[in-house]
Amino acid sequence: MSIKPPPLTPGFKVAYGVGSTAEAIVYTTTSSFLLLFYNQVVGVPAAKVGLVLAIGLIVNAVFDPIVGSWSDRVRTRFGRRHPFMFASILPNAICFFALFNPPDGLSITTELIWLGIFNTLLLQMMSLFHTPHLAFGGELSDDYLERSSVMNYNTFLMWVGDSAGWLLSFGVFFKATSEFPNGALDPDRWPLFSVAISTIIISCLAFSSFVTYKRVPFVRQNTPDAPSFSVREFLRDILRALSNRNYVVLLIGFFFQSMMVGVRIGLWIYVATFFWQLTNDQITWFVLGSFSGYLFAAFVVKRLHKRFDKRWTGAAALLMYGVGPAIPVALGYFGILSSSTPGILWILIAFSVLQHAPYSLLTTTVYSALADIADENELKYGVRQEGVLYATRTLFARIDQAIGTALAGWVITLIAFPDKASPGEVSSVVLDNLALAFVLTTIPGLIAVIFYSMVRVTQSTHDTTREALNAKKLADAASTVGAVTLPGDGSEPQ
Repeated sequence: MSIKPPPLTPGFKVAYGVGSTAEAIVYTTTSSFLLLFYNQVVGVPAAKVGLVLAIGLIVNAVFDPIVGSWSDRVRTRFGRRHPFMFASILPNAICFFALFNPPDGLSITTELIWLGIFNTLLLQMMSLFHTPHLAFGGELSDDYLERSSVMNYNTFLMWVGDSAGWLLSFGVFFKATSEFPNGALDPDRWPLFSVAISTIIISCLAFSSFVTYKRVPFVRQNTPDAPSFSVREFLRDILRALSNRNYVVLLIGFFFQSMMVGVRIGLWIYVATFFWQLTNDQITWFVLGSFSGYLFAAFVVKRLHKRFDKRWTGAAALLMYGVGPAIPVALGYFGILSSSTPGILWILIAFSVLQHAPYSLLTTTVYSALADIADENELKYGVRQEGVLYATRTLFARIDQAIGTALAGWVITLIAFPDKASPGEVSSVVLDNLALAFVLTTIPGLIAVIFYSMVRVTQSTHDTTREALNAKKLADAASTVGAVTLPGDGSEPQ
């Protein structure tokens, strides 16, 4: 007899989401600063840094679905997901520290090797936590809107991590001084930064893992006769995931979305520092825009899913996300806005709401829809594939982010952006080219919108799938009971 699981309380959802807080801190700090750190502080050519970062993402793209499939099929007393989550905690912190502390006296080639090794390891260790963590979240509820609620908490806690990394970086560790208006260009700031962020990583991952472990008895576990992880089963898992029409359409959309995001992230810190000439103290105020956006999305996402379903919510959010952040940069390119425009900081913060609100809506929608797609594949194949589904999505995203990261480094080189530059001393021609490149990233985003609008994940399709799954389980249970012969009777089952 199965035990009815206790309700998912807000406190539990927060504890679950804290795991993504750590992931967001790592993603925000590395994506914002690795290119800048190795190019402007260490002195490695930007194109080579971008290429090495891209290689790490490609390796991670292969590793991620392996972890997903493995965690789908493993059977331990700690459940399917938590052994991976526990194992990743300490390595994540060690790799992050090493990444921002290359030994002194290395040649450029050796610095690139150091960057490549520890960036790649960090990505793998984060996947070792993040993929099973997301899959676990997809297993927590069968309800269409409750899944949205779980992932809504997860997305908001991602914002907490993103903002914490942002505020700590720009407001504390790289706070502006007269000598370094952008404190990130000061080589002496990086050791404390890396120690502090590493400590936060350990704390968040450990807290989320240990608290959510209490829920393991109430989520699905593998049966003793379930096939173990192997190369053959891994390939079968991938093919099963890619046989789902909704999933393939979602992946294609995610591919173009990730290309846009990869280039933008690599270029944004250059745009903020050199095009808008913002100091790090000013940059910290962008947290107001992100908070407003994420808070708005947290309150409306469940209502939007109920009113418009996940399909149109995701497509509309992506459209806003693709266009919104490019608007002020386009206005700057055409001379309507500039670094000397009165109130430019607050104008940019207002526009940032058009970035963070739709991104929050989009992330929650995609993660929630993936759990619904897992239902569809369970009905078709009889196995749950949250790990593979979330990880295969990441595979395509990582490959595309690798392309985006490489393109960002290539753009910096193509426009002849000077190494170890100072704000206010970069030519207007170079800055205009930087702005134009940022604006052009909208194109793959618009392509992604087309594919997101083709995803057919709705309340109606979810209900139909769940009814079929429940009917199948009842039929299987009845068949099992009917096959049992009563002791002492000797009669055939009726």
